Amino acid sequence: MDVEEYRQRGKELVDFIADYLTGIRARRVFPAVQPGYMRPMVPDEAPQEGESFQDIFEDFQRIVLPGVTHWQSPHMHAYFPALNSYASLLGDMLADSINCLGFTWASSPACTELEMIVMDWLAKMIGLPTTFMHSSKDSKGGGVIQTTASEATFISLMAGRTEAIRTNKAAHPNLNASEINARLVAYCSDQAHSSVEKAGLIGLVRMHYLESDYETLGINGETLSQALKLDREAGLIPFWVCATLGTTGSCSFDNLKELGQVCLKENLWLHVDAAYAGSAFICPEFRHWLEGVEMANSIAFNPSKWLMVHFDCTAMWVQDAGALHRTFNVDPLYLQHENSGMAIDYMHWQIALSKRFRALKLWFVLRSFGVTGLQEHIRKGVRLAARFEAMVASDTRFEIPAKRHLGMVVFRLRGDNELTETLLKRVNSSGKIHCVPASLKGRYVIRFTITSPQTTVEDICTDFHFIKETARAILANEELKDIPMAPARKVPLGETRLRNSHFGTSLLLANSPMSPKIVNGSFAAIFDSNELFKEFTRRLKLSEVDENSPAVVRRRLKGMVMCGKQFSLDSRMDVVSTMNLQEKEKTESDSDSQKSLPCMPESPEQENSSN
Repeated sequence: MDVEEYRQRGKELVDFIADYLTGIRARRVFPAVQPGYMRPMVPDEAPQEGESFQDIFEDFQRIVLPGVTHWQSPHMHAYFPALNSYASLLGDMLADSINCLGFTWASSPACTELEMIVMDWLAKMIGLPTTFMHSSKDSKGGGVIQTTASEATFISLMAGRTEAIRTNKAAHPNLNASEINARLVAYCSDQAHSSVEKAGLIGLVRMHYLESDYETLGINGETLSQALKLDREAGLIPFWVCATLGTTGSCSFDNLKELGQVCLKENLWLHVDAAYAGSAFICPEFRHWLEGVEMANSIAFNPSKWLMVHFDCTAMWVQDAGALHRTFNVDPLYLQHENSGMAIDYMHWQIALSKRFRALKLWFVLRSFGVTGLQEHIRKGVRLAARFEAMVASDTRFEIPAKRHLGMVVFRLRGDNELTETLLKRVNSSGKIHCVPASLKGRYVIRFTITSPQTTVEDICTDFHFIKETARAILANEELKDIPMAPARKVPLGETRLRNSHFGTSLLLANSPMSPKIVNGSFAAIFDSNELFKEFTRRLKLSEVDENSPAVVRRRLKGMVMCGKQFSLDSRMDVVSTMNLQEKEKTESDSDSQKSLPCMPESPEQENSSN
């Protein structure tokens, strides 16, 4: 491709992107594809000779687009927002053309200095103390753009570990670093994001999960203090606490002020994970959740979630960058420059050596929308969520088990968790809207988040009408559950989707799902016999291996049992049923075969024990 074709194709792509975003409301949100759909559509090897852009782009539309989940759709309510904007796209287009690697100030002075400036802008927009800003003369800290909030959490934990080892070695010279590390313990809520758990695993420190309050789903200072006391008595060394402002499961908030007071007293590193909610703090009316942030060592949130800066872009601040330097500092000769020590080198603030020019797209967005424009965007999302909450509350078939905060509502059908799980699967299988579940204190809930800036009241009304109609159909079927079922018959795999159009995907965010995850049901054979399940649970054996050798590699389960309802087994199970249906028919009496049994366990505990 020469420069003239680049000019032509670039203009065509801008038009395509504009048409895609303006017409996204009409697209199916969740793709109607199965895992592995793309493999037969592309060659096994890369082409030996270059191909035309026209052929490549046609294949993009034919192969890639059908498998895309459309995150910018106004009917996308899963996860948290992952927004973009024209200003952000154009800013990143320039950054990609420059393609600088901002590991030191000298590698690209503008990359470093613009990042410092926009991070100070953001800090002022959400009301952070000046100790978090580069521009403050008395500040030892400042802001840095990381890739994700997960990475920011891990970086803060590693910095906190460095400080804990350093201070404990000074107090106990007889202990070495590995002995101290083996006794370190970090703390977070049982509602914290799974990335906190992952940070502990990678950092080789144990994580103490504090039980959140049943009503608020947050943790407070008293809960932390009690855990610290017990762990210190056990010989452990507390060193790091993660406070979550806006949890993934329910957008609940830990009591930052109380946690900060305890951490200050106990000399613990306090990290604030505000990945989603942090954007809302640009509005003064939502800033009360940030009270106590002056006692935090680090804080991070994602402008790439709600501030219309496309992924990746995580804003992270620290009060003392010295801990980052002591953790990540490397200084080979080829990275030194004449201004080393006088200017910030962001390679000492992050895991990777290099960084993209992310500050440019953030700068474009902040200038294009202004603080007022971004505040109105946040407030609109909150208003729409409140509107949806009112719709749910007006229907007695539903309940809202956790207080709504900001732009997310959690709701469920009254009754067993199974009803809500079935509702979610049927809604998602339609492709019209997309949501994901969470588990809140044993309650299976559906998360409904306002994401797209294009979402309107009409969109919300349309979505809830579809949810209500789906719920009506499910509840009507439940009333017919006592009708005798047809004789048992094995359904071939080819008929699976024809028999159950809602057989599909359930993506669980919670660490403790209410029922096993289903990643792909294409391997399953479907049965509709109550007695088959009874026999299956009674005669489950290992295939072709000694029953006393469970560690031997086992074949994947090839069957699942269904009887008028939709159930799923974990796709990673490594067991196989060896029951013989013909033997079953010969040995069991007619009276036994006619007994009425539940087709699946009545509780997750029973289900897990049966599996």
